[in-house]
Amino acid sequence: IFDMNEKANLSALFGANSSSTFLGLDKCDDLELLNSPIALIGMPCATPYESVGPYCKNAPRALRESISSLNANIDRHNFDINGKIFVDDEARAVDCGDLPYDENNFQLNREQISNAIKKILKKDSIPIVIGGDDSIPIPVFQAFEGIEKYTILQIDAHIDWRKSHMSETLGLSSTMRRASEMNHIEQIIQVGSRGLGSAHSDDLTDALNWGVNLFTAYDVHSNGIKDILDTIPEQSNIIISLDVDALDPSIVPGVIGRTPGGLTYFQTLDLIKGASKKGQICGINFVEFMPEVDVDGLGALTTSRLIAATMGILSRQQYKNNISD
Repeated sequence: IFDMNEKANLSALFGANSSSTFLGLDKCDDLELLNSPIALIGMPCATPYESVGPYCKNAPRALRESISSLNANIDRHNFDINGKIFVDDEARAVDCGDLPYDENNFQLNREQISNAIKKILKKDSIPIVIGGDDSIPIPVFQAFEGIEKYTILQIDAHIDWRKSHMSETLGLSSTMRRASEMNHIEQIIQVGSRGLGSAHSDDLTDALNWGVNLFTAYDVHSNGIKDILDTIPEQSNIIISLDVDALDPSIVPGVIGRTPGGLTYFQTLDLIKGASKKGQICGINFVEFMPEVDVDGLGALTTSRLIAATMGILSRQQYKNNISD
């Protein structure tokens, strides 16, 4: 009798190993010993709202598990980036594991996040943050202070410009307003907003008055991404903050607020590719994946594959930098 609920063991089919790291990458447990140009690091949460708590805390584990079946295929051809993920061993990523999370001391969480990113940057490495909710980017952005001036490319279904929400000023609904208050952030480009969210009309007015370049999801579907990339200054330093609810829930259902009309996988990937051609991607966050509401692992699959392709984009960027040096 054939069991319709029984799934084929794809890990065995692909010859995957039992590594606990993302895509079987080498592990780096001590950031002081980091010696790689790209560092993936998991963060469960920074500043949760009391009403929901750290609802995305299991995302890093789920994303690693989703792509584990391909651990043995890391050096195969990836058609999304037209080549192997990593150009060579000198431009390869490592997995730095997950930061601890304190359910009571949110200031400590933020300090741990900021300090970890500072250590990664001091090693001339690009942090790839996998979260965790959208409060995490606030201390990530803060870690870049005193280095360069930056453009933030936010890809998100929401603009996150609340002054505060539920009496919290450092939560996920205030991320971009807090970024706008940082002296080292000189430009913000926001892509993918759609539907109803926590924003009020005056939040949008404040964002536009600050100077945000705003492109809704409807704009992307109607006009493509060329106009978006044209707003990125040549040779700028770019931090990408990607809330996965920017993608359509048909491919990433594992989010807290599903909204139709989201971006496609390739629209999102092309934004990352395009940013890398306009300037230097200095860091990227993948946040707001909620595995508990995912559908048959589809959102984890999409997000983990997007992370893998992004590693390839950053590998090529770092390789070119090494050649030019």
